[in-house]
Amino acid sequence: MSKSQNPMTGHMSGSMANFATYTRFGKNIIRSKAFQPKDANSVSQIAQRASFKLIVNAYQSFGGITDISFPKRPEDQIPYNAFMAANLPSAIDKSGATPVIDYSKMVVSNGSLPKVTVPTATTGDAGITLGYKTDVLDPKVFANDEVIAFALLKSGELILNRKPRGNEPVGTITLNYNGIIAANVECCYLFVLSADGSNASDSTYVEVV
Repeated sequence: MSKSQNPMTGHMSGSMANFATYTRFGKNIIRSKAFQPKDANSVSQIAQRASFKLIVNAYQSFGGITDISFPKRPEDQIPYNAFMAANLPSAIDKSGATPVIDYSKMVVSNGSLPKVTVPTATTGDAGITLGYKTDVLDPKVFANDEVIAFALLKSGELILNRKPRGNEPVGTITLNYNGIIAANVECCYLFVLSADGSNASDSTYVEVV
């Protein structure tokens, strides 16, 4: 920016090329314009806002589950912010015309407990039954850890169950919903919470068949 008061030009105002001029306190002021002004409605910014809204909607659709599933977050960070930071933009698929959630990359819990392996997830008359490895020989694992499983249905319904991990090599947990089929399931996850709620495992995305 430059200032001038030229007796030949007098008071200046208007714009030309990449410059804008005006008079302030009796002085001519010349400003350079932004070379590439930002467009709040650019394709990338529209996609960014759409991505943010998708993750917000996901947080809301999971009810209060994520309020307990990020126990190791910093003291000044609320669960909502922990969830948003974990999933934006990593859980967004932008390969198509519009952004969509990639549920296989979504993080719904986070902590230092061992992540749970879920070899089987099937639907039946009673609901969705998940088979998981308890990993009871791991020194960080305790039989009274709580296994939490939930599924979001395409109807918007949320079904959930929770039970102690147990001390058998393999455990099962069922999400009760009569007559459910795999095509009705939007996403399904399982994670472990310590008995006192102070720690969690990273979430395991479950493919329901």
